[in-house]
Amino acid sequence: MSKSAKIALGLALLAGLGTASVVLAQQRPAAPAPAATRAAPPAKVGLGREAHPAEVAAWDTDIRPDGQGLPPGRGTVKQGEEVYLQQCAACHGEFGEGAGRWPVLAGGRGSLASDNPEKTIGSFWPYLSTTFDYIRRAMPYGNAQSLSNDEVYALTAYLLHLNDVVKDDFELSRDNFTSIRLPNAGGFYDDDRETTERRFWQANPCMTNCRPEPRVTGRARVIDVTPDSRTGPRVE
Repeated sequence: MSKSAKIALGLALLAGLGTASVVLAQQRPAAPAPAATRAAPPAKVGLGREAHPAEVAAWDTDIRPDGQGLPPGRGTVKQGEEVYLQQCAACHGEFGEGAGRWPVLAGGRGSLASDNPEKTIGSFWPYLSTTFDYIRRAMPYGNAQSLSNDEVYALTAYLLHLNDVVKDDFELSRDNFTSIRLPNAGGFYDDDRETTERRFWQANPCMTNCRPEPRVTGRARVIDVTPDSRTGPRVE
């Protein structure tokens, strides 16, 4: 056999071996991919424990406008007056008028449209649950959550009376709580900006250099910023 024939035969054998290797490689099952490295669960530090039901109940004190969450109890306007004079009058005044700069609790009906609105329980607050919840959670100041449920019912009843919502013989309880409607209950509405303000939204809002440089039109030292009108806001 000539040298060139031997070379051709050798190349053919190599080609055949290469083809066989490819076929064997295709038939051989693929090796399983290495398992993904899983993050080890965080080690427990051994601190704390699950809260007991009584502990959860001690924190779960919020009251909804529909009365859900109200505790059992009852209290009259007369009982509430006694508690109020002992626990509340020093700050809020004997008749809810506010002492010094402490909040006013009564009066102000019809003042919301004026220059000096009084946002009291009777003029502004929409739900009685707000009154009950706040007293129960945070009052009296400096000694929060010291009142019994009956005292909170009584105080709430007395504040309703101070705001001319109930008469002086009224008794408030969980049974009649939701029947009380505060004067400004209709003065609130759900946040509807997604519909009423959608036309102002921009798909591609400007993020830089959106407005011209501001221009100073006056100086506070030469402008009388205190209103002279009697209807202007009160400045103290």
